[in-house]
Amino acid sequence: MGPHPAVAAIRLAVRRVLHDILSAQPHPPGDEQPHGPLVLVACSGGADSMALASALAFEAPKLGIRAGGITVDHGLQPGSDSRAEDVVLRLTALGLNPVESVTVQVGREGGPEAAARDARYAALDEAAQRHGAAAVLLGHTRDDQAETVLLGLARGSGIRSLSGMAPVSGGPGSEGRYRRPFLQLDRQTARKACLVQHLPVWDDPHNTDPAYTRSRLRHEGLPALEKALGKGVVEALARTAQLSRDDADALDTWAREAADSVRDAAGLLECAKLYALPPAVRRRILRKAAIEAGAPAGALFARHIEEVDRLITGWRGQGEINLPGKVLAQRQGGRLVIRQG
Repeated sequence: MGPHPAVAAIRLAVRRVLHDILSAQPHPPGDEQPHGPLVLVACSGGADSMALASALAFEAPKLGIRAGGITVDHGLQPGSDSRAEDVVLRLTALGLNPVESVTVQVGREGGPEAAARDARYAALDEAAQRHGAAAVLLGHTRDDQAETVLLGLARGSGIRSLSGMAPVSGGPGSEGRYRRPFLQLDRQTARKACLVQHLPVWDDPHNTDPAYTRSRLRHEGLPALEKALGKGVVEALARTAQLSRDDADALDTWAREAADSVRDAAGLLECAKLYALPPAVRRRILRKAAIEAGAPAGALFARHIEEVDRLITGWRGQGEINLPGKVLAQRQGGRLVIRQG
């Protein structure tokens, strides 16, 4: 008798990702490698990440991959250090090595959820670099993806925000580090896999705390949408994320290819050539130019880019536009100048 369908589903998802990681590894001369790549799982102790850890522990040895685990202690709840120690013990019992707990200091910038996320990813980046890990697996599910799409829709921040979380992501110097095997699986599948494998899980009280936006969306917003629109809302939102990502990727490529053609010999942006481009392509070029001039990407919103865009499409002799990071944008003699103030 084979494994329970939920267990089989999570193992298959992890196996596919591990094959992708292996295929991307540079091979040294000769047929034999001294040891396989290291893959870490980021584990909170919740059902999603425990299911992921168990699947990694099962699949990695069969492919010659070393498997380890990292848990992050945000220090936001009483007893969080004990919880982290317990997760380390659980991961070690699964056979993962190395396993460690990393404590972080959570700031306040961007709100509690964003600050905790930033601190967590910084800790995971540092741990991955220190251990020389080829990848870090994250337990985000299709339900998490649906929530992310709705949050992006509420912000009105464009198609890239609607594309949700990428299956493969990573910042500068860590392209492809983060892998999300479960984006096509629902949260209930992960929980069922833990149940049938008798894996203890920890339910984060923040996930049910109405003080947090994502918690309200999870327990109030999505159920209300399903009641009004019927079942299948989560699947539809996840499908929207993939379609939006495909469109956003295509527009990003178009913008990169068009960027040089709209600059003059001195490298300045020519307003007439920018005007001739489709708005979605033009605004991507403007955003990239603003970031290159020193505007922080996380503080640069759609309204900022719209104001700069009006210097091209609605020119009425406007003055300088102030952007985050003390960056100024102004129109001078048919050219768009974006610079530090």
